[in-house]
Amino acid sequence: MKAKLIERKNPQDRTKKKLYASAVNAGRKTLRDISTDISGRSSLTRGDIENVLSNFVDRLPPYLIDGFSIQLGEFGTLRISLSSKGAATAKDFNTGNIKARIIFTPGVALKQRLQGISFEVVKK
Repeated sequence: MKAKLIERKNPQDRTKKKLYASAVNAGRKTLRDISTDISGRSSLTRGDIENVLSNFVDRLPPYLIDGFSIQLGEFGTLRISLSSKGAATAKDFNTGNIKARIIFTPGVALKQRLQGISFEVVKK
């Protein structure tokens, strides 16, 4: 994996700058790219795979909104996390201050596949 060095302020001593690694973005893989890749490794067509993935994405929000975590086998788990501004009393609390975000926790198998990555530092 390629990495580049970025100069940033040191969190422990803001007066000093240090170099930190940052991943080099190699581009973007689209749904079509992924579907084509998977179809080449299975008996399913690209259209079948795109259909399944599209329906999967359509079904995620209702499950998350209903309070379910979504366990995706060895890939990992998705769940909703909430944050809000504090209020002195329940009457003072406003649901408009709640922000939801999706948390992804990678599965053990996915984490294991990413262990032992070799890095190459490149110039920007």
